[in-house]
Parts: sequence; C-alpha cells; structure tokens
Amino acid sequence: MMAQLENGRLSDDTMSVRTLGSQFDEESSFGSDSEINGFTSSRQIDKYGFIGGAQKYSEESAQDVPLEVLRHREVKWLDMLNHWDRWVSKRFKKVRLRCQKGIPPSLRGRAWLYLSGGKVKREQNSGKFKELDSMEGDAKWIDVIERDLHRQFPFHEMFVSRGGHGQQDLFRVLKAYTLYRPDEGYCQAQAPIAAVLLMHMPAEDAFWGLVQICEKYLPGYYSAGLEAIQLDGQILNALLKRVSPPAYRHLEKHKIEPILYMTEWFMCAFSRTLPWASVLRVWDMFLCDGVKIIFRVGLVLLKCMLGTREKLKACPGQYETMELLRALEPQYMQEGFLIHQVLELPISARDVEREHRVQLKRWRKTHGELSYKSPPRMHGAQAIMSAEPHSRQDLRQNPTIIVEYPQLSDTKSESTRIKKRSTIRKAPIPLEVPNPYALPTDPKPDPLKNQAQDTSSNNQSSHPPPSLQQSLLTTPEKTPAGKAEPSSDPPTAVIPTPDPSPNLSRIPPPPQTSPTPIPTYPTKLPHSSNPAITAEPLPITKNSGNTNNSAHLKDPPPTTDSTPLLPDDTPVNGNSAAAPRVPGLRNSCESVGSEDTYL
Repeated sequence: MMAQLENGRLSDDTMSVRTLGSQFDEESSFGSDSEINGFTSSRQIDKYGFIGGAQKYSEESAQDVPLEVLRHREVKWLDMLNHWDRWVSKRFKKVRLRCQKGIPPSLRGRAWLYLSGGKVKREQNSGKFKELDSMEGDAKWIDVIERDLHRQFPFHEMFVSRGGHGQQDLFRVLKAYTLYRPDEGYCQAQAPIAAVLLMHMPAEDAFWGLVQICEKYLPGYYSAGLEAIQLDGQILNALLKRVSPPAYRHLEKHKIEPILYMTEWFMCAFSRTLPWASVLRVWDMFLCDGVKIIFRVGLVLLKCMLGTREKLKACPGQYETMELLRALEPQYMQEGFLIHQVLELPISARDVEREHRVQLKRWRKTHGELSYKSPPRMHGAQAIMSAEPHSRQDLRQNPTIIVEYPQLSDTKSESTRIKKRSTIRKAPIPLEVPNPYALPTDPKPDPLKNQAQDTSSNNQSSHPPPSLQQSLLTTPEKTPAGKAEPSSDPPTAVIPTPDPSPNLSRIPPPPQTSPTPIPTYPTKLPHSSNPAITAEPLPITKNSGNTNNSAHLKDPPPTTDSTPLLPDDTPVNGNSAAAPRVPGLRNSCESVGSEDTYL
C-alpha cells in the first residue's frame, strides 16, 4: 500500500494514510526516527496538508473565517496586487491592516512574493534560477543539504516521500542559493524557511523569496559564526526588560542566555514552534512589517510563560526554565490570542533599530568588529520597495491560464458572409413541362404545382410567359479532327413541341384511319455518324390535319406532305406497312441531343 502512495495520498484520492506496522518503503520518508514516534496506523490530513498529529493544535487554534468574508477579502487583495506600487507607496497602512487580518489562502503565495520583493527580483534576474539550477553545486554543501531534506516537515504531504517532488524542489532551491551566495553557503535553518515558501509557490518563486528573507529581513542570520543572531538575542533581552521585568530578572538570575532559547524561534521564523495557523498569520505580518514582528512574538511568549509569580514558582532552576520554554503552553500559541497580543505590544521598528545600535557598540567593546559585514536590514515591504528601483512591468502578473478567442477580423468576415448570403434572391423554380411522349412508368405531373408556378411568374412580370419554342434536332457531321460541323444538306428534322394543356394525356391520340392504301415515298436523311438514328420510309398522309401532336420531316420542295412518326408501342390500324415505325424514337432523340445535336 505504501508503494501506491503519492506524496502522502492514496491513489484513489482518499484523505487518509495507512502504514503496515514496521514495513516501510525505501522510497518513502516513513520510517525515520522522528516519524515512527507517535505515528499510528491511520491518520487524517488536515487542511494545511499535515498528516494527523503533527499539528494537533492547528485545528483548535485556527479561526474559521466565513466564506463570504473570505471571498470579499480575495477581491480586495486582487485589486491591491494588480496596483501594488500605488498601494504600497500611498496606502501602506491599509496594506498592513489587511495583512494583520490574514491573507486569503488562495492568494497567500502571490502576496508573500510581492511583499518580500521577490517578484521584482525575479523579473530583474530573469533566467538566473534556471542557470543556477542547471549547474553542479559545491560537493560539501550538496552532502549536507541531502542529509537535511527528510527532516523538514516530515509529516507534511509535500515532503512525506523520500525523493518526492517536494524534496526535489527543496534541494533545487537550497543548492541554487549556495551558488548564488557562495560566501554564505548553506545553513540548516534555511531549509525550513525554503520549505514554508515551497508550500505556497513554485521553486523559482521560493528561491527569490528565500533570497529576500536572507538578505533583507534577516541579514547575517545564516552566515558563519551566527554573529547577527547573537546580536539580536541581546536586543530581545533588552526589550524584554522593558516589556516584562519579572521574566527578565528570572532569566538573568539563572544566567540563561537568549541564544539558548531564541535561536530556533528567530532563524526559522517560528515555523517549527507555533501551530500552523499561527505560523501563517505571523508570516503574513512578518513579510509586511519586517523583523519587529519576530521580536514581538518572542516577547509575547516570554511574557506569558515567565511573566507571573505562579509561572516562576514552577521553574526554580535553569533546567526547569529551559524545559518550560521548549514546551510552550498551547493556549498562548492559539491564533486569536497570539495575534491579538502581538498587535497590542508597543514595539516598533524604531525601537529595534535603537537597541541594535546600542548592542552593536557593546559587541564591539567586548568582541571587536563583526567578522561578517551584513547588508542593512529592511523593515518591511515598504522599505524594500523604496530601496530597490522597479518598473511597473516588474510588478505585472503574468497569466497562468491563457484563453484564446477568435480574431475580430474572422468574426467580421463570417458575419458579412452570412449577411450577403441571406440577401441573395433565390432563383425561380423552372416550370415543369409535361413530356408529350411520356411512358406509362413516368410520374404524372402535378397540375396544382404548375398552376402555382404560373401564378408566381405572373406576379413577377406583367407580361405573359413566352410561348414554347420548337426544338430543332440537327445532326451535324464530324470532321476527321473530331470537331462537329453542321451538315451542308438542307433537310433538317424539326419536332414541334405542343403547348402544355390540362387536357394533355399520357395516352397517345388514336391514329386516323384512311379507306385507301397510303403510298409511301422514300425520304433521305442527311448522313450522321450517330448510329442511333436510322432512315426508314415514311408514310405520306394526304389531307392530314395533325399538326399539334406529331413530328414530321421537311424535304426539299416540291414535297410538302408529312407522315406522323409514332413510337414503337403505339397500335396502328390497317396495314403495317402504311405506318412505319421509328425504332427507339425517344431514346434516339435523347442520345442525339446529349451527344451530337444542338437544342
């Protein structure tokens, strides 16, 4: 089952982690000494990503913010981040107030990067982290960093797996810092700082946030000799004398130096001391107002633990006092109580700087000059932004989700095309003309449809429709080159088409009978290359009045008689020779018209 874990979660996306006794996977961080102690068979993961029990006071001390209030704060923070330079320079008191209320979790990573100045630093050093990440680090620092990876928040789902993406990113950030500041190198207290940043932002942003904290907020803390942290310990002790005289006298009586209890507090920014809900609130204010918040939190804890006679009676000696300061009472670390006490404590950045000058003079008298010249400390986001020139482009947030919309020109062309298409007038439906030589299998014409078409055509034009014209069937001759040329012979076959009439029937009219035999005369047709037309003798009917529904051939004068050409299936009375047939007349006309005949 442990092999199916992915960063502390089961593969089916459940919110529980189970172990199998002492059988731990080699690729997981489960099994270290700090994790075996107190780790039971099943734990839930809290909303901060910690496996149950690691932050047992977080859920109790956290203040639940109503969802409506949280969404309202998100809108305000989005507006501030989009106009960050204006808010910091002109309305920084409002920024401080909103940081004291707590940054919305969805925007905490982005807000921390802006508050610390890491956003400007990243934009001004574009590609620097990628360059450092691709380089090989110093071997002596690489070995130390790799040994410390599994010790950083081992119960958090991001760092629970050995070799997981959390530990890989942590290694990249710490290695890049040793290359960025080779004179300072690596300090174990930097790992928790980098880990907290990685919980809220990508590796590159976490790197620049770590750079700003080490150079601007806590300069000299992680250098060799730890002179800066010792100096700040003396500043804390001097401020404690003003805030809580009983606690100051008790520590002086038992000769407990500040470096013994405040090193982890300050160097890790209370990330390994307080419940996580309180850690986030402290970091919100720390990145906004600077190191004075760290001093205030330390003073509040000392005052609450050693500020009364009852507390002092419980710790009569040095050992009991140190044990008391290592095991702080949960009630004093609750988010609501601690933040309220920190805001009420009258310690400003000016007080810290005044004590810093006093303690620096004493240090020089007793220890000489500092071996490491650290840069001046910046007290908060406003001081950092004022000291570092930036452009508005450096503060611009790059989009993380890009939505592509169709171009405006394509939209216009499409709408214009649709508009033009809708304005085109539809062509009139052609009038259906019934076939005078229709077969019995052909569909019958719809007289109502023809009547409607006639009505529509009459409405469009005041003139009546043109009369039907005769169709001339001409059989041209083909030249050897393959081009069709009209024949030079005068005879042509003319087939008059009758006018459409409702009385027209599909049944051909009855043939006219003659009491006398009808003589026949051979008629020559012009030569044609089309084998579909054959010449046969045509009967000549005298006094024939059939001029509407019959086809006749015109011969050269003086012959003017014509004989009707009947289809193959038309019955004829009398002698069969009196009424010769033109085989395949319908098909022949169609084939001639489609190949060699001009209509």
